Amino acid sequence: MSTPASDMERVKLESRHLRGTIAQSLANPLTGAISEDDNKLLKFHGSYQQDDRDLREERRLQKLEPDYQFMIRARLPGGVLTPTQWLAFDTIADTYANGTLRITTRQTFQLHGVIKQQLKATMTAINASLIDTLAACGDVNRNVVASANPVQSQAHAEAVDWATKLSEHLMPRTGAYHELWLDGEKLADTATEHEPLYGDAYLPRKFKIGLAIPPDNDIDVFSQDLGLIAIIEDRQLTGFNVAVGGGMGATHNDPATYPQLADVIGFVPPEQLLETAWHIVAVQRDFGDRANRKHARLKYTIDDRGLDWFKTELQSRLGFTLAPARDARFTHNGDRYGWMQGENGTWHLTLHIPAGRVADVGKRRLKSGLRAIAEVHAGDLRMTCNQNVIIAGVAPADRDAIDALVAEYGLDSYATATPLRRHAVACVALPTCGMAMAEAERYLPALLDQAEALLGKHGLADAPILLRISGCPNGCPRPYLGEIALVGRALGRYDLRLGADFSGQRLNAVYRENIDEATIVAELDTLFARYAAERQANEGFGDFSVRAQLVTPPARRAVLETTS
Repeated sequence: MSTPASDMERVKLESRHLRGTIAQSLANPLTGAISEDDNKLLKFHGSYQQDDRDLREERRLQKLEPDYQFMIRARLPGGVLTPTQWLAFDTIADTYANGTLRITTRQTFQLHGVIKQQLKATMTAINASLIDTLAACGDVNRNVVASANPVQSQAHAEAVDWATKLSEHLMPRTGAYHELWLDGEKLADTATEHEPLYGDAYLPRKFKIGLAIPPDNDIDVFSQDLGLIAIIEDRQLTGFNVAVGGGMGATHNDPATYPQLADVIGFVPPEQLLETAWHIVAVQRDFGDRANRKHARLKYTIDDRGLDWFKTELQSRLGFTLAPARDARFTHNGDRYGWMQGENGTWHLTLHIPAGRVADVGKRRLKSGLRAIAEVHAGDLRMTCNQNVIIAGVAPADRDAIDALVAEYGLDSYATATPLRRHAVACVALPTCGMAMAEAERYLPALLDQAEALLGKHGLADAPILLRISGCPNGCPRPYLGEIALVGRALGRYDLRLGADFSGQRLNAVYRENIDEATIVAELDTLFARYAAERQANEGFGDFSVRAQLVTPPARRAVLETTS
């Protein structure tokens, strides 16, 4: 007997291609919320209903409903936007949201604090900047991320252009988005509307694509459902190695859920990329688990049926044969800060944005400073998967002006920040994320201060260590690829994980489970002391953690298959 489909499958099938009753929910003046079913559908339009959890108990005692508000996420393939678009988002944040911008680990903006009555106006303003939010969330292919350094050469720029092509090729075709947010013409009969890739039920779960350019694995390409590794030979883009079945999400105390790294299954030239991606998504559409959403990502489809099965099924749908994968090596994760010159003579400047929060705080006026830069910049701006910003395409004659603004607004922290701080990534977590079990973004500054003091104590201040903190096990900041990672269990309690490598090709493992913040600091003190005394030449902290048998990293899928 087959297992019944999850309730989310009902919602999608009854939604008339993502319309549901969202329009009626928005018009209801009696509540700041929308209905449960519409909330599930709203994700496909790029928005989540949330509430301020700091105020939840106070409002309950006052017999008030939660302080409902909405997060809106943009679809920005490769994280690229013009200065005009940056300025538009800056204004939108002040007009409709909480006055800040949040750069996510998928290279895009999130707006927080939008109330229901202004949700449509906010969406309309975003679209007026020639950016949309469709498919930034939901059971579809989401924002396609790419290495954030395309101006390094023409081949890099060409590779990143494919992120936009993939995003457009795999977009939902429903007219619901334009009808709801842009006053588009309504279809007389939505039953005749057709979703050529997604069908009436869309995907079983979200799908993520990322494009990396070796030797930099700045997007954690093996964490993607579909990872694409650009192969550049003789300064020409020859194609992409194709990796499938990565994913970061897990659930505490459920061993059937786990993070997984993608496996490379072959190589395609650029002209075969869109068809390959389409059919990989289609295989997941047809075979993904629609009964258990915790088991619905592509990684589980592949693990349940086998990588060889997946390759055979994919090959049966393609009009060509995947070529053998080509040699590609990664040596670096994270972003490269400061000024770098591109092949065409222009320069780009990578700035450090702690936890991706673009706000004015004390002498560090990130929001005002980036607005001032956007007002004079002639190139573009690029967000990274590590929550930072690149001022790209700066003419040599304009560098001094950019540097002056960087200094004036306190944007130059990258020059003095320790390697640990530069590489730290955190999700939003409390107070807005409904999934958060513990703090992340708000805890990161204190954690960094304490960890930096310990590193200095042991003579390790210059050690480049990948630190990630997530408020829950869903893994948005890719914690399972951190050399040190905290994954939230409850307020003030985390799993401490160790053992990933610096190039994003090995998962970490639990070292201590469900410990409080004081214990975390004590453990780090002991760990750093051992690292300082026992490390080998040029040995990263994650590699040391494995060699010293502090943790045993989980086996990758390919290893599981060959030993089963």
